[in-house]
Amino acid sequence: MAVASERSSGEAIYEGSRIPSPIPSVLLVPEELRLGEDILEVNFGPNHPSTHGVLRLVVELDGETVVGLRAVIGYLHTGFEKSMESKTWWKAIPYAPRMDYLSFQANELAFVMAIEKLLGIEVPPKATWMRMLLCELNRVHSHLVWLGTSALELGAISPFWYTFRERDRVLDLFEMVGGVRMHTRYFQVGGLAEDIPRGFFDECRKFVEVMPGAVDQYEQLLDQNEIWLRRTKGVGLLSAEDALALGQSGPVLRGSGVDWDLRRAAPYLAYDQVEFDVPVKQNGDVWDRYKVHMDEMRESTRIVDQALEGMPGGPWIVDDRKVVLPPREELHTSMESLIHHFKLVTEGFRVPEGEVYLAVESPRGEFGCYLCSDGGPKPWRVRFRAPSFVALEATATLMRESLIADMIAAVGSLDTVMGECDR
Repeated sequence: MAVASERSSGEAIYEGSRIPSPIPSVLLVPEELRLGEDILEVNFGPNHPSTHGVLRLVVELDGETVVGLRAVIGYLHTGFEKSMESKTWWKAIPYAPRMDYLSFQANELAFVMAIEKLLGIEVPPKATWMRMLLCELNRVHSHLVWLGTSALELGAISPFWYTFRERDRVLDLFEMVGGVRMHTRYFQVGGLAEDIPRGFFDECRKFVEVMPGAVDQYEQLLDQNEIWLRRTKGVGLLSAEDALALGQSGPVLRGSGVDWDLRRAAPYLAYDQVEFDVPVKQNGDVWDRYKVHMDEMRESTRIVDQALEGMPGGPWIVDDRKVVLPPREELHTSMESLIHHFKLVTEGFRVPEGEVYLAVESPRGEFGCYLCSDGGPKPWRVRFRAPSFVALEATATLMRESLIADMIAAVGSLDTVMGECDR
């Protein structure tokens, strides 16, 4: 988040350079108000349950009206990108999902697919469809956590328990395929870490059957609630023009009336082989962003259902011994396989020299992965385009001429995860 070091009427200084910005990411106090003595500066965070992470908002108030605001990040800096550059390609994979713990599958997918693009590997159809299925389950999982916690912040306690009921069912499905509930590392270069386990399809179908009704329950709890309506409708307004100027994507952009989704605009995996609608709302307020999340859970469930029906057979990973571990059962009987396994895990594999940018539609929007290889066993440069970081740029715009009481709802509707911002 760029922070203004000088306040003026026409431009601000961002990190030492003068950049005129018609849509500033920092809300500046009007000069006539600053000359008075009624402006109160308060810190919202960095430790606050309603900031969706370790985020500090420096807020300047004229009474209860927000007249100045700037976001300060860096309290959760992990250094993931630089750490990945010191690891082999194979060992760097677990870092990607841990940046956004709610969108771990999408993050892992972007990194793995970027490596595959540099290697020129074509993933088997079975792995492609399974990746799509799990990414849509992950989208439902992320939206459920967002809905439960956002409603809780506005005083609606019941939705939290309802949403976490379905969230546990999604995590059970992840545990079936990866052995753990989160950060499964199930996506490997070339396909999947293991074949799809027996019984997974039956359990997943049970979830698909109940999820649409569960979303209806959430809406029954909130859509007619007078407090919820007053706290969300007309609050945190973001026009389509401002959303585009600020580089928004995902539910934030679609909630402002812009029909853009990478799964349809630039299809990857098997999204061009399934039918789904892209929810778009027009008003750009907290209510519309909420409704986009709700509709997206229905559409993701619809995609999962089609993936279950259209799941192809065949191999679940490419047969390329240069980048793929040998079958586990061979390690007990083949010395060559054991040596091959040891060398891949310890030394890694080499990726041809080059650079690539690959983007996927994560639950929060466009998650991009830039990789640069010098032909060695480690990435020369790793850089991610995090939608949470970009979403924070809209904080000041959302809060123009708003009350401090509305800030929790407005900031929460951006659906940010600070680990993704401070990577």
